[in-house]
Amino acid sequence: MNASGDKLAPEVRSILDAARERPGGDARVSVEARSFPDAVSATEADGRVPLIAEVKPTSPTTDGVREDDPVELAREMVAGGATALSVLTEPEHFGGSTESLSRIREAVDVPVLRKDFILREEQLDAVESDLVLLIARFVGDDLPDLVAAARDRGFQPLIEVHTREELTAALAAGADIVGINNRDLGKLEVDLGTFEKLAPEVPDDVLLVAESGVHTTEDVQRMRMREAGADALLVGTAIMDGNVRQNTRRLTTST
Repeated sequence: MNASGDKLAPEVRSILDAARERPGGDARVSVEARSFPDAVSATEADGRVPLIAEVKPTSPTTDGVREDDPVELAREMVAGGATALSVLTEPEHFGGSTESLSRIREAVDVPVLRKDFILREEQLDAVESDLVLLIARFVGDDLPDLVAAARDRGFQPLIEVHTREELTAALAAGADIVGINNRDLGKLEVDLGTFEKLAPEVPDDVLLVAESGVHTTEDVQRMRMREAGADALLVGTAIMDGNVRQNTRRLTTST
C-alpha cells in the first residue's frame, strides 16, 4: 500500500507533489489537545449530530474561492453547533495556511483538526492542533511510525481510509479515530456506499467519522443510521456554500 504506484487523479498527484516539497516546523511541537471523543459525547448528550465543520477556502473539486476571514467563518460554524473544526493548511490547492489554523484555534474552544497531506514526521511540527489527519493511502508503510510520532507530540490522529486494505492498516497501526472517505482519490468520485460497506468492519471502540459527500439532511440521516454507524460527520462544501452558521445548524439538528 504505497501512493507512489497508485492511479491517482491528476489533481491529487499535483497535491502530493507539492506536499513532498513542503518543509516541517522549526522545532518539535508539544500539544495539549482538546478531546475530540469528549466533544462528540457532549454533542450527542445534547441531542445533536456531531459535526466537524471544515474551513475550506477552495479545493480542486469546488468552484470559486471563499475569501471571508477564516476566523469569522470558524466562529460562525461553532455558533451553529459544530462539535469540532477542520482547517485546511494546504496552501497551493486549498487556499489554507498554518497561520489561519493558529488564529482559529485561539479564537474557538472546540477541537481543531489540521487537514493536510502530511508525508513525513517533521511536517507534524508545522503547527499545533488538536487532531491531525493522516491519509493511509499516501503514507503507506510509514503509517504506524507517523501515528506514534503524532501521539508523542500530543496530537489525536484521525486516520483516513477508503478501502478495506487501508482500514486494516489503520487498525494495525492502533487507530482509535478513523475517517472513511467516500471520495475515490483516483477518480474524484463520491459514493456514500463506501462508508456503509466499510463501517461494519470497524471495532466498536473506534470513533468513526464519515467524510465527503454529505450535503443534505437526508445524507446526514443515512450516515448516522444504525446500519451505517457514523459517530461524527466531516462536512466542507455543504457548509461553506452559503451562510455557514445556518448550514451548520441545519446539519447538526438533522436527527
